Amino acid sequence: MKVLIVDMTHGGTVLASEFSKKQNCEVFAWDIYHTLTEEDKSQLEIQGIELVDESFYNEQCHGNPFEEDNPELLVIAPVHCKLPSPPHMTHHHAVGYLMNDEIKVPVIEITGVKGKTSTAAMLKEIYRDKNPLILSSLGVVVVKEGEEITLQKDISITPASIVTAWRLAQEFYDDKIPGVGVCIFESSLGGTGMADVGIITNIAEDYTIAQGSSSASKAKIQMFESRTVVCDGDSFHDIYSPQSQLSHNPLPSLHSPVRTANTFSIGDGKNYNANVKAHNIHYDLYKTSFQVEVTDLVMVGGELLNTSFKVSTFAPAKHHLENTLSAITASLSMGTPISSIIKGLEIFKGLPGRTSLLKMGGMTIIEEINPGINVTAVRKAVNMIKDYEKHALILGGSYGVTCEEIDEKSLSNFLDDLDDIILILTGDLGYNLWKKMGKNPVYQDKIEMAINHVKEAGLENVLLIYRSNFRELSRR
Repeated sequence: MKVLIVDMTHGGTVLASEFSKKQNCEVFAWDIYHTLTEEDKSQLEIQGIELVDESFYNEQCHGNPFEEDNPELLVIAPVHCKLPSPPHMTHHHAVGYLMNDEIKVPVIEITGVKGKTSTAAMLKEIYRDKNPLILSSLGVVVVKEGEEITLQKDISITPASIVTAWRLAQEFYDDKIPGVGVCIFESSLGGTGMADVGIITNIAEDYTIAQGSSSASKAKIQMFESRTVVCDGDSFHDIYSPQSQLSHNPLPSLHSPVRTANTFSIGDGKNYNANVKAHNIHYDLYKTSFQVEVTDLVMVGGELLNTSFKVSTFAPAKHHLENTLSAITASLSMGTPISSIIKGLEIFKGLPGRTSLLKMGGMTIIEEINPGINVTAVRKAVNMIKDYEKHALILGGSYGVTCEEIDEKSLSNFLDDLDDIILILTGDLGYNLWKKMGKNPVYQDKIEMAINHVKEAGLENVLLIYRSNFRELSRR
């Protein structure tokens, strides 16, 4: 079998290496974005992988190359890569093809525009006693006998990183029993099809991919090839339900039919009869409590679940609570005992480097640090801080930390309309917003200076929204 792996930037080297280990498999690698170093190229060649370019693709795929049965060349490309013809497999499907028979433990996969890493962190606490393996944008972590061990930092959440995470766990456990008990994989733009439960946290803001020819919401439809899907109610109703597909532009067909979809929603909004809802919500900076109502949720074994229970956890605002509901719905779908869900969420204290609380003298700083901060996330976070006294907003960050850029015009207009909050802008992003705004807010070059500014003003509750990778901000 001849296999062409397209795109070495987003995990293609890992996939090429894995396919090269299969018998009777001739592997070709196309570095479409020209990012491979000479050392990378040498390593691929040592494995017998031939480096090719666009001319090879055009020659091999001349005419009608994408016959469904026995193609002469199996083309594998990321879902966001625009080629003249659709590939036989996305990178997600390739990971499922390679790993489906190898990973024998339950798998939870997480995608979505926002909340993926927070959801993974909550699931880690819920399954702490099961020796989970976690892949997230914070790294690869195993929990062994309650102790967390980081196997690799600074890893992407491209689908091929699932292979890397599993290989690292194999090396760590050295085939000893017990090993990994459950896998929790964060993945961008879709799922591999091998998950017992696949989560779509939300489509908070849709964005274009593949040079404008597709969108994030269409890419994430791959998650519906999971055994069971968990999706926020609004996204499912507006984008993924059969009714929405009939009334809007049809989405790409699935490789396998939709099996089960369990939805979640906060009870005070449009919820479309969601299976899991939150009611009687009491928000607090440190511990939010709410009642969970479960209606006709279908578990992976096929049983229906109807129940109600109370939860207390770190979820200071509505969007945090939505992330919590995604973790709860996924856990219930897996058949996890409610007592484990309650215990795990009680332990969860936020996500250092993303959403957490920092005490600094008399100030409480609510940190929202995320490489993919967008306008919707800013709006939701600001609505949270308005409920607290002596509040301020510090907003800023860096560019080039994610493929999804921020709509500066929309954000500057939103900030111009804020009348009842003290605003301090910082960093490169803050400087550009400052230039676009009609008002004249405070600008501080360094984040430390911005924090000192609100401290000297005697403010007590500070919302820090910073577009950055945490490893960059942690140097402060």
